[in-house]
Amino acid sequence: MTKLFLCEKPNQAHDIGKVLGTTRRGNGCLHGDDVTVTWAVGHLLEQAPPDAYDPALKRWSLDSLPIRPVQWKTVVRKDAAKQFKVIQGLLKQCSEVVVATDADREGEVIGREILDACRYRGQVSRLWLSALDETSIRKGLASIRPGASTVSLYQAGLGRSRADWLVGMNLTRAFTVLARQQGFDGVLSVGRVQTPVLGIVVRRDQEIANFVPKPFWEVLANLQAQGGAFQAKWVPSNDSWLDEEGRCINREAAQAVALRGQSEQASVVSVETKRKREAAPLVMSLGTLQQECSRRFGFGAQKVLDIAQSLYETHKATTYPRTDCRYLPTSMLSEVGVVVKALLHSDATLSPVIECLDMNLQSRVWNDSKITAHHGIIPTTSTCDISRMSEAERQVYELIRRHYLAQFLPAHEYDQTDVQLDLDGECFVASGRQVQVEGWKALFPRGKSKGQDDSDADDDETAGAQALPPLRQGESCSVQAIQVKDRQTQPPKPFSEGTLISAMTNAARFVTDERLKARLRESAGIGTEATRSGIIETLLARGFLCKKGRTIVSTPLGQALIAALPPQISNPGMTALWEQALDQVEEGSLSLDDFMQRQNVLLDKLIGLALQQPRLNLPEIPSVSCPLCQAKMRKRNGDDGPFWGCSRYPECKGTKPIGKKKRKSGA
Repeated sequence: MTKLFLCEKPNQAHDIGKVLGTTRRGNGCLHGDDVTVTWAVGHLLEQAPPDAYDPALKRWSLDSLPIRPVQWKTVVRKDAAKQFKVIQGLLKQCSEVVVATDADREGEVIGREILDACRYRGQVSRLWLSALDETSIRKGLASIRPGASTVSLYQAGLGRSRADWLVGMNLTRAFTVLARQQGFDGVLSVGRVQTPVLGIVVRRDQEIANFVPKPFWEVLANLQAQGGAFQAKWVPSNDSWLDEEGRCINREAAQAVALRGQSEQASVVSVETKRKREAAPLVMSLGTLQQECSRRFGFGAQKVLDIAQSLYETHKATTYPRTDCRYLPTSMLSEVGVVVKALLHSDATLSPVIECLDMNLQSRVWNDSKITAHHGIIPTTSTCDISRMSEAERQVYELIRRHYLAQFLPAHEYDQTDVQLDLDGECFVASGRQVQVEGWKALFPRGKSKGQDDSDADDDETAGAQALPPLRQGESCSVQAIQVKDRQTQPPKPFSEGTLISAMTNAARFVTDERLKARLRESAGIGTEATRSGIIETLLARGFLCKKGRTIVSTPLGQALIAALPPQISNPGMTALWEQALDQVEEGSLSLDDFMQRQNVLLDKLIGLALQQPRLNLPEIPSVSCPLCQAKMRKRNGDDGPFWGCSRYPECKGTKPIGKKKRKSGA
């Protein structure tokens, strides 16, 4: 054997192996002529626990913090030991390894950490795939990259993993021990990424809970012009009647305007009509796909990722899903005809749409300068079997497909008309839109999608806009009715999974510190496209968040944790800065050592803040005092069942019975 392809998953290995001609099945691998394909099962290795560095660290205590490995260790997952041994043996026989894991930061780590753990020192190359259909695999095999070209991606992945370990291990131990000293029975999990996300949700829930609605009033006039009826809205001119948002908060003034206007004629002061154009939406990134599927179908972020992965791996219907990019390289313009032909062969009902396409149209989506590690998610050049897709898979696939086809339809055009009227000396305004060219919006029918909530916004930005009759300057319009509408300010909406993904993608907008905001890119986010759904799932699993219908809210435990932590730890801006630094490592402009040095400085600061906490603001716990030292006691389990044990154990060994069982104090 001369060349070994190391894939991320078995099905990926089979797809690549089929193209390479690996016809013989081996133990955990596929063999061909001078080539073998093997696979991991995700991460075969994980960061070693603290006690792997020092057995004494198995016990949680404040005096052992911070825990800071000098030489980082990984351990093989117990359920992956068999496959790791297979790969280890194959690495000893090969002369070259082609890393063929997913083409992203985590995929790079999965492949490279195995090579490091096995001390492989031979030649390394990189297969970089954007899709798993046969055409894309052959294209990738024809342009295999040198291994050195993606080493910085691995460094960034190591930085992410190690920073998560440092913060998670140290701060979880710190706050859990502090909480146990107060008698709290449980683990307070703190994470570099998960805790700021929890903080965002907790603060939103607090805004909603503390929101006090304020009344305001609108005056609406139903008017009759020569060409038809329409509605106009009063624009108050007296600033003393307005709040900071320009809403009228003087009820008497609004009622007086309505009363005076009942018997008057409105005169058209000005009419202005402008032609507006809306370009087609860009193709999907994973984040926008998760947001849209949450809004349209109520799908959770993890469900969307799983479906997108299935469309990519199983159905070979779409390109690589874990991308943050919504643009396409101009080199793919040559494939447009092939993609459209494959779509038609996959679904003949598309024929009327495809007949309307202008495949020579070059929309704003084709932009080489906007391409990151991957381009946007689009259909592949291969025919797929839609009948094999589940209903949910088909819904997501059609959404991806529509955004691609929209690039070859004209812009949506409409005439925007703005009218100003005078009614008894008061200014009223009306606006209307008249569609002139439906364009790409023909692919996105108006109205609610299946499963869409009433509260969800419609796709069509013109929804609710009235059709104005023809109006001319100086024309008089009779008042048919005029009324004062009682309104109230509304609290912010609770997060859905889609809007929480959006919040994580644009964390900079939650930062109030001007110095920190100045250092953040406007697009600074928390986590990555590949990890955000997992972060939400972790917070749900740990009981810090819960679902209520389509919304996500914080639990009392999650609220108590954020209240207990120093604000620096739950600050989304701090985590977004870390993500920016990881991007620098990935770009090669910051070394892994420098990145980790920054993390160590920050860790010292965070541990210092934790140890300065005089008392954590946790839910009230029944007070049980130690009979020996009067410290708080914790519920423990022994051979004879549960009992109260001193929170200062082993320094103090005081106990108390629970129920009828008796234990000697000091036992």
